[in-house]
Parts: sequence; structure tokens; C-alpha cells
Amino acid sequence: MNRTRRLAVITTHPIQYNAPLFRLTNQENGSFTIKVFYTQSQLEEKVHDPDFGFSFAWDIPLTEGYEFAFVKNVSSNPGTRHFNGIINPTLIDEIEKWKADAVLVIGWSFKSHLKVLRYFHGKIPVLFRGDSNLIDEPQGFSIQKLLRRLFLRWVYHYVDYALYVGEANKQYYQVHGLKKEQLLFAPHAIDNNRFSGNDKEYDCKAAAWRSELGIKETDCVFLFAGKLTSKKDPEILIKAFVALNQKDTALIMVGNGALEAELKERYKLHANIFFIPFQNQSGMPVVYRLGDIFVLPSKGPGETWGLAVNEAMACSRGVIVSDKCGCVQDLVQTGVNGYVFGSGDINSLQSCLHLSLKDYKLLGDNSFQILQNHTYSAIIQQLNRLFRKNEVHAAG
Repeated sequence: MNRTRRLAVITTHPIQYNAPLFRLTNQENGSFTIKVFYTQSQLEEKVHDPDFGFSFAWDIPLTEGYEFAFVKNVSSNPGTRHFNGIINPTLIDEIEKWKADAVLVIGWSFKSHLKVLRYFHGKIPVLFRGDSNLIDEPQGFSIQKLLRRLFLRWVYHYVDYALYVGEANKQYYQVHGLKKEQLLFAPHAIDNNRFSGNDKEYDCKAAAWRSELGIKETDCVFLFAGKLTSKKDPEILIKAFVALNQKDTALIMVGNGALEAELKERYKLHANIFFIPFQNQSGMPVVYRLGDIFVLPSKGPGETWGLAVNEAMACSRGVIVSDKCGCVQDLVQTGVNGYVFGSGDINSLQSCLHLSLKDYKLLGDNSFQILQNHTYSAIIQQLNRLFRKNEVHAAG
């Protein structure tokens, strides 16, 4: 009798979005088992985030409930911000020793990850997951753009199947040579149950917090939660809110970052604008419920998705999202669960704020329903289909 087929997952380090997926994979599927190979090496108790400007430790479990290994990283300048930051001489040997029947590589732009794609191509099925898109790509022809196209086509010809996270990501893969039959929809997802469960408890805690801030129960509250950095463009939201000049409204800005001190000083006289510092993962279901409408005003570059939108929707919140965010085609239905505005266009954003005031509770209800198509289970089901089709054969 053949053993259960094995999928080796190659990724840099444990993160709060992937850990629940890895745990659930072992619980829900019957076609394969996984082992995660972390290439950035040992998990540190605290991580330093240069955008937030401080070190912190996630307060939810990241390495429980699934098999994993930290692979030694010998880079002289380790990290995930450059190609040579991930160099693992033993990685391929460790994957082969585990007798993997397929590999899933998350992100190619590290020396070891690209090496895995190239080495296993033609030996066992190579799966790939990333969330790149063409949103930030300049229009028109350029030599630089052409050369990048050619290079990425070379990279992706080593991939047998790409797990695309949404429509913008799918278009990106198609432009770079992957065929329809190679593209499997595996939606960007978060732990929906963690954000939607204990709904009444979270609502009560959020209501008490709003009261402490001096926000009336009947006020409509707009919420931003993220890094106060140029990429996220938080000030356009503040300016649009001030210009809205609507009574019985409030704006809550949650997070830290390079723009924090400047924004606090500039808008300190606005009594209905509140700044709250970074909140760890266990508290985020309450944080999203502080607001009625979640706003992600990012201008990029590099807002490839915006998983905070998923989190807000799991908390039954309507959403307003800029067109520079990769999730808009998949998650935002205009007038149904939210609105999309043109990045950098304060008038467009102000209009969206105004439109959302009249039906924000309905927008939130619709958000929750839309998100039911974006789950970890949907990813696992897609992988199960691949294994059950006998595209991946156990070595025996």
C-alpha cells in the first residue's frame, strides 16, 4: 500500500496568515500531508518591523499543529528584503530526505527558493504561490519592462501549477506565460473563524472601548488599521474625513509608523479623530469592531492584496479600498459591501465616505457573505483536487 503523498512547503518564516492554514491542512485533507521548510532559519521571540519602528512578538501560535523545520540560512546578510538574504545549502537535501512528492514554493525572489524551483522542475510537480500583480506596472513600452517580462517568463516556466490568489494575480501569471490549465484558484484568506467567532463578546468589548474614547453609540466610525507609512497613505483618509465635515461621525487610526508623530501633531485639534497604537493579533477582532466602515487608502507600490480587508469583512464591516490594492476585483462589490476610490484622489475618497454613511450596516452584512468564498478550506480543497487527479504520485 502506498504511503500518503507528501507536499513540501517552502516559505521564509512563520506568519500569522499562513500558520492557521498549515494547521487546518493536516485536519481537513485526506489526500496528502505537509511539512513546512522555513528558510529564514530560527524563529526569533521578537521580530523587528522597520515600518512600525519597533520589535514585537505575535501573540497567537505560529508553529503549532503541523510538521516544520527551520533550515539553516548561511547568508551573510540574512533577511527577506533581497535575493541573497535566503541561502540554504541543505534545503534540497532535506526536501529529498523527507521524500516529498511535490513542492509548493511561496515566493521565488530568494536564492534558495529559485534554486528549488529549478532543481525539482521535471522531477516532481512544482507548485507556486505568490500574490504579485500588474497594478503598479507603468503603462506603455519600455526596454526595462520587456526585460522583466522575459525574465519572469523564464522563472515561471519552472512552475507546473500556480495557486493564484485573485483575479489581478491570475492576470499576472497569464502575462508571464502560464496556461489556463496551470492556474488553480486558491484565494487569499485569513482565519475567518477567529475574527467572526465570539461575535457578541467582541461587540461588547468594542462598544465599551468606543465609549471610553467618547464616541457615541449612534456615531458612524471610519477605521484604518495598519502601518502609518507613505505606502498606506493614511493622510488622504484623514483629509477626506475632515473635508466630509459630517456630524455624528468619527475616525479611528490604529497603528504606528514613520508618519505617526507628524499626523498626530497636524490633526490634534480634531476631537473626532483618534489615534490608537499597534494592537497585536489576539486583539484585532475587537479593533475592527471599533469601526463601522474599514478604509484601506494605500497608494503603493506593493499593496499586492490587503489582507486587512479580509479581516474587516470577517468582522462584518463594510470596506472602502483604493484601486491600488490587489483585492478590489475579488472582495469589493460597489454599493453592495463597499466602494473603490482612485488612489490619491481625495474627492473620490470623500464621495465614498459619504455614500457609505447611509447603509453601512447592510454593507457589513454583505461583506461577511462575500468572504465565505475566501477561506482556507477553499485552498485545501484545490490542493486535494490536484492530488486526487493523480497529478501527484506517491513515491511508494
